[in-house]
Amino acid sequence: MTPASPAATTPRTERALAGGVAAETTLPLAGLALAGGAPNEQALAGDGLGGGTLAGGAAARTAGTVTGQVVVIAKEPVPGRVKTRLTPPFSPRQAADLARAALADTLAAAAAVPAARPVVALDGTAGPWLPAGVQVLAQPGGGLDERIAAALDDAYRGLAVPVVLIGMDTPQVTPALLESALRPLADGTADAVFGPAADGGFWLLGLRRPDPSLILGVPMSTEHTGVTQAARLAWAGLRIHWLPLLRDVDTAADAYAVAREAPRSRFAAALAAMSDPAPSGQPAASLSRS
Repeated sequence: MTPASPAATTPRTERALAGGVAAETTLPLAGLALAGGAPNEQALAGDGLGGGTLAGGAAARTAGTVTGQVVVIAKEPVPGRVKTRLTPPFSPRQAADLARAALADTLAAAAAVPAARPVVALDGTAGPWLPAGVQVLAQPGGGLDERIAAALDDAYRGLAVPVVLIGMDTPQVTPALLESALRPLADGTADAVFGPAADGGFWLLGLRRPDPSLILGVPMSTEHTGVTQAARLAWAGLRIHWLPLLRDVDTAADAYAVAREAPRSRFAAALAAMSDPAPSGQPAASLSRS
């Protein structure tokens, strides 16, 4: 997934495989920009790094109709199994603590979206780091494309309303940004929502009616994943609503950059508490910065 340039103003033509057929498609790359917005705070009641209960939008769901779902695809934050690219400079335990904090921030944002049901598609065993009230779906085996397709499909089979899926490595995401992803799917003005990532991947994929064939076979974790996935959606004739470009946390440099974007997040607090210094050339995260 080659990252789209925020300054792009003309369509870009890419080749993609869809259903085994090579197809040429034009991708709308205009209007992409780094997202800002207010930091995500206090949408998840309980301790600072997870646990507790869902709050915010969850209360609204008790009296209203659920019109969408936010699925967070995540791994159990076990040292040595999550965020391995953060080690070094961080230890496996520190990397797992950062993953847990990032997941807590992401679930807080999901819980605060009105009329949306938060769901976790989990690789691993649920523990006290998950808040009470969140639905947990087990991830199947297979590649990432298979797990993403299954998470979207399983959520939709459980409740036939639009679904957006995000990972656990964009703790700077806000409820407003997630709501802006669900809205065009719920009101029928878009069939798909796509959030490109700065590393060439994507941080969000939403579908009005999930279909595994839209995802299966897309090569994941490459610099061309985002472009290929977006091309698959366009080749299928879907109306795509584009979201801002975000940076996800893969490396130590990413971690410090994202913490500066969301200085009052649980992720930033966890990073600031680490005893290790910032990587060479990276300023330490500061909770006082806005």
